[in-house]
Amino acid sequence: MKAPTEIIFEVTEAAEGGFDARALGYSIFTQGEDWADLKTMVKDAVLCHFGDEGAPKVVRLHFVKDEAIAV
Repeated sequence: MKAPTEIIFEVTEAAEGGFDARALGYSIFTQGEDWADLKTMVKDAVLCHFGDEGAPKVVRLHFVKDEAIAV
């Protein structure tokens, strides 16, 4: 199987603070206390999942905020 050139993570705010990140199409999940920590944790999780040789060149973090407002 050919390694992907790009992988996308859906990032949401964690209920207890910080951020949760879930890779789309892969079984990769990680968390970070702040944005900088999350980026470090995502990179580590991707390298752990794919290995140094098979890791994608680009990782995108797509931040999703679900908010309801009264009209």
